[in-house]
Amino acid sequence: MTRIRDVVKKALACGYLTVEAENQLRHLLTTRYDLEDFNAFMSLQEAAMNGNVRQESRERCGIKY
Repeated sequence: MTRIRDVVKKALACGYLTVEAENQLRHLLTTRYDLEDFNAFMSLQEAAMNGNVRQESRERCGIKY
């Protein structure tokens, strides 16, 4: 089973969060997860806010960072 931290690790490594990965995260966040997964998700949020990770969904909508 995929964990939040696995999805986050991949996004942080390549600097890009696909729509598929976003949907996967949405699903995983509705299930039980541990503190490590929560912290990983928060790291991804921070990286996205700082511009270190781009989001495919925002690029499709034409949203500027």
